[in-house]
Amino acid sequence: MLRRPFRLLAAALWGAAALGAQAEPGFAPDGPQAAAYGQAQGYPVPPPGTRREDLKQEHYVGLHSHYDRFRPLREVPTSAKPSPLSRVAGAFELTYQHEGRTHTLDDYLRRHPVTGLLIARDSDILFERYQYGRKDSDRFLSHSLAKTITGLLAGAALEDRAIRSLNDPVSAYVPELAGTAYGATPIHALLPMASGIGFRETYQPDDDVRRLIDGLIGPAAMGAVAAVRQFDTRVAEPGRVFHYSSADSQVLGMVVSRAVGMSLPDYFSRRLWAPLGAEANAAWDADAAGDALGFCCVVARLRDWARLGLMLAHDGRWNGQQVVSRPWVYESTTPARGLSPNYGYQIWLSGETPRYYAMRGILGQAVLIDPITRFVLVQTAVNLNPNDPGASAELTSLWHALLAQHGPPGRFGRAR
Repeated sequence: MLRRPFRLLAAALWGAAALGAQAEPGFAPDGPQAAAYGQAQGYPVPPPGTRREDLKQEHYVGLHSHYDRFRPLREVPTSAKPSPLSRVAGAFELTYQHEGRTHTLDDYLRRHPVTGLLIARDSDILFERYQYGRKDSDRFLSHSLAKTITGLLAGAALEDRAIRSLNDPVSAYVPELAGTAYGATPIHALLPMASGIGFRETYQPDDDVRRLIDGLIGPAAMGAVAAVRQFDTRVAEPGRVFHYSSADSQVLGMVVSRAVGMSLPDYFSRRLWAPLGAEANAAWDADAAGDALGFCCVVARLRDWARLGLMLAHDGRWNGQQVVSRPWVYESTTPARGLSPNYGYQIWLSGETPRYYAMRGILGQAVLIDPITRFVLVQTAVNLNPNDPGASAELTSLWHALLAQHGPPGRFGRAR
């Protein structure tokens, strides 16, 4: 193993050699199936109120980069001074193997409907590209990347002593849920998706996610408490079984908001976004009463998604301060005993040793984070399949090649 000073020197020399003109943002007016994605129509945003099952392929690019034209959002202010990200001269090269063939980053972009792809390490951007006419000033929709933000805010509320104990039941903070299954669920069971409340998340028109969204922001929205009360069947004891559920994240967000006495977007701004030094405001979807969708729908620039990932890669420290406590980052990214090895506190885990972790959202959204090499990869995309195993597998192949070729020896192979 290299001694630390030599490892740092090697990393510095590698960084100086591997970046360059291609590290500047690259912009393409098209992408895979550009005509079907609405290039001739300027990649239109769907009319407000369009239901998910009525979306057309031509709407996907516009919706995912201009969601604030589709829905009124709650702004998340940043600080006046963004944290610096640098670009160093030199071209970044990466090849990866997938299904028996060698591919490059350009090949990957030609094969997948990616709206933005960014690779960074420490404070250096190595690669940043946009397709389908998207700009680096666009704010991209997160889907379930927002769940990780909600989990981080739960840790902040605990640190601020607004949440007294993770053993407290939900009803201690949301008394309107007293007498329900969620009301009796301890907070520690919500964090790793182990509430034990029945919830069907298939991304089909009749699934429980649709019922939850309709209850929150649909034409006949009933408010956050009533929307959550729809799911009141306990199928397992709290903390015993991992079951992915957007309702768990929604309830967790409601607990945090009630505990801190402010909206989730306001607390996000105060505790994460402004300290992070994001370069632009984010925004978060919320119901008419101001209850944010704790499971979804934050919009932010690609570089700011990268800043969030880089902060986690540095154990919660960024912009000259400890933005998220190091113990909370570690606890959040450690599998809960007896539950899934691939999930922590509202964040996906690799299940490998040494581990890396990921924020993931349907249709191809991802922030991949390696705390050893401090690489972060951000992807925004408009896949037609909510969970595309083939696309996910190829992104994983690309990620492993990045860590193997540019990380320390032994990180997914021998460094080249």
